[in-house]
Amino acid sequence: MGRKVLKYLLEKEFKQNLRNPIMLPLIIVLPLIQLVVLPFAATYEIRNVEMVIVDNDHSAFSRDLEQKIASSGYFRTRYHAPTYQEALSYIEKGDAAVVLEIPQHFENDLGDGRSAQVFLSVDAVDGTQASIVEAYLNGVIQDYAARTLREEALQSQVEVRNRKLPSRIQATAQMRFNPFLDYQTYMVPGILAMLLTLVGGILAALNISGERELGTLEQINVSPVRKSDYLLGKLIPFWIMGLLITLIGLGIAWLLYGLTPRGSLPTLLLFATIYNIGFTGFGLFLSSVSKSQQQAMFVAFFFLLIFFLMGGLFTPVSSMPHWAQYIVYLNPTWYLIDAMRLIILKGSGFAQLLDQFYAILSFAVFFNFLALITFRKTAK
Repeated sequence: MGRKVLKYLLEKEFKQNLRNPIMLPLIIVLPLIQLVVLPFAATYEIRNVEMVIVDNDHSAFSRDLEQKIASSGYFRTRYHAPTYQEALSYIEKGDAAVVLEIPQHFENDLGDGRSAQVFLSVDAVDGTQASIVEAYLNGVIQDYAARTLREEALQSQVEVRNRKLPSRIQATAQMRFNPFLDYQTYMVPGILAMLLTLVGGILAALNISGERELGTLEQINVSPVRKSDYLLGKLIPFWIMGLLITLIGLGIAWLLYGLTPRGSLPTLLLFATIYNIGFTGFGLFLSSVSKSQQQAMFVAFFFLLIFFLMGGLFTPVSSMPHWAQYIVYLNPTWYLIDAMRLIILKGSGFAQLLDQFYAILSFAVFFNFLALITFRKTAK
């Protein structure tokens, strides 16, 4: 008897799931998309690092060094600045990760057999990336120095193939914004953005779908409450919770890590508020189109995984493939993580964050518009 009951229950469950037009895509299609996209995008390899060149020598040797760095595949040398201070502004704005300054008499020092010096300034907000970037760049510079020595030795008909050549280029590196390369300093702003995403994406997604399962949504359907007022009543509590989480998170960052925002606190709260409103709209949209909490949770988890892994939280966006970087532009979490790191760690002002602000504002309007048009306040 027990086996027959189990057989009928299993048959019922399989038929019920197969007849559900949404269940199979959730189980099969969404994980396949994650397996195809994320392994290529979430890479810890450092590539395509934006670099600013300050060439004070303007010689054949300095141009040769720049070409050597560009051809390594790790760096992009499309920025040039006349002064070191102007080059640092690229790092402060987040447009570049490292500055290479080639001093005057660089060619003369190498040509006369003396040690030449170059100066590096590395954006050390991400301490792990900064140490790798410094090691990569120093390796390329020393390889160039060894090649230069070999060429001179060949011209002088000196056999150097079997002996180690001394380096004649000394690279002095300075780590900016995170001189001790603390990983916590890099992660705290990203985790704050992640918490805001969880509040809006998960809690809001479970809200309306939970009321639908409990049957309380039917009472709202027959009431004179407008759906805009109903959704606004859903949105405001999550907005308040998001602000509280942001303030509590900043307090913990100060108490545990001694990390305080270098930039304006009102600017940071403005970004957090708009982002939280937008992602709450995203969660309400998911709950409106989902038939159960389980379905809303599964879809929300799928999107949140992509938002986090392709949002620059763990993996530098510059190291992703070009096609993945285009997808990142559609990721609202990336804009908030970038803005919070610039405000907290670099002290960037609102004028320097206009691109991130307009992007987050656009996502907020779009997600809440979707929530408004997909929520049906009518009895089914």
